[in-house]
Amino acid sequence: MQLFLLRAVLVLGLAASLHATRKRQAISVKLWKGTGMKEKVLRLVLDPSVQPQIVSMSASSIANMSLSPWTYRDSYNASRWPQRISHAQCQTSGCLSLQGEGEDSSLEAQPIYYQVLVLHRQRQNNKGGRKGRKKYEYRLGMEVITVGCTCVRPSVVPQ
Repeated sequence: MQLFLLRAVLVLGLAASLHATRKRQAISVKLWKGTGMKEKVLRLVLDPSVQPQIVSMSASSIANMSLSPWTYRDSYNASRWPQRISHAQCQTSGCLSLQGEGEDSSLEAQPIYYQVLVLHRQRQNNKGGRKGRKKYEYRLGMEVITVGCTCVRPSVVPQ
């Protein structure tokens, strides 16, 4: 359980780093009793020098070269970190033929799913009725996203 917790904190720190480093913020993650551990607040101070690695081939060029091409659409949620997540959508129901003669109906294009950890921001109730700075809690959550498409043989159900 502690390994999962460490992994979750590290992944969330990386996911939020781009947003937080632009604003030079620190992120606090509160761990709830449901994790099997005592309630703790961890403060993640993100290093602004950490930048996403640049890959030699863009994701869109890989999607266009695939036999099951896809496009991306973004989902945006202002109370989630990261706020913007890209989801792949398969462009064809079948797969493109190697000869360039259209779709091969003997194969199917299927989405590839991946689970990502996200933080959901929730406003905290002000204790003591003091006005001033707004305080938020961040709850750890998981979302399933589509990262690409692949060609598979159709599944046949015996009758």
